[in-house]
Amino acid sequence: MSDRTPLMPKATAVWLVDNTSLTFTQIAEFCGLHVLEVKGIADGDVAQGIRGLDPITRGQITRDEIERGEKNPDHKLKVAEAGVEIPEIRRKRYTPLSLRQEKPNAVLWLLRNHPELKDSQIIRLVGTTKQTIAQIRDRSHWNSSNLAPNDPVTLGICSQIDLDAEVKKAARRVERERKANGEVEEKAGTLLPTEQTTGQPIAQIISPQDEEHIETEAEVEARIFARLKGMSGPKEEEEEDVDDAPPPEVTIEDTDTTDAEEDAAKE
Repeated sequence: MSDRTPLMPKATAVWLVDNTSLTFTQIAEFCGLHVLEVKGIADGDVAQGIRGLDPITRGQITRDEIERGEKNPDHKLKVAEAGVEIPEIRRKRYTPLSLRQEKPNAVLWLLRNHPELKDSQIIRLVGTTKQTIAQIRDRSHWNSSNLAPNDPVTLGICSQIDLDAEVKKAARRVERERKANGEVEEKAGTLLPTEQTTGQPIAQIISPQDEEHIETEAEVEARIFARLKGMSGPKEEEEEDVDDAPPPEVTIEDTDTTDAEEDAAKE
């Protein structure tokens, strides 16, 4: 199937089916149709009320090209080059009603994630006005409290190809302005490739070690004496407590009772 197709493909296919001996595949590739659709035209099931259109008189194909296709079934027909180049007209993108209320959210997303974009670029992507962009940027929009940034590609307002093209264009413009002002570009940190990260030895974190202190003989004796004192400390304290305990007090009544008991035992 060729990139360029006739202006009226079905009418052209009707004429080629009726006036040439081209195969259905050749006609389908030339007109940008399906082979079964061309077969339906030949059977009368498709395009019954369509009048055939001569592509030769309209300059879409030459007679010699048709003859080459009739002689060789594998030959692919090509649309004749136009004598006058028609400029491409850029029409305003139509946005469904269900997505029009999402335009401010898309504008807010672009302002936050791509601040380098100009207002004209945002207008081309989203299809909004410059006044709306200024209000959203200044937080003076009537619905600014309810706006939530949303990707315009996810919403279906613009395509990823168009967004990438505008971002690259803005990046080139910023780079030109930076060079014109003599500013040095600050390179951000990037991840190293796997060849470098896997090839480098793994760094080990070693905690700093204090210098070993060599004890003197006096310090060793003091440490051993302190350990022995700690082991024998409780017993000595108990003995000291027993020695320091006051003797039991003997009252007069106790002595009288003991004397009476001794006399009774003698008798």
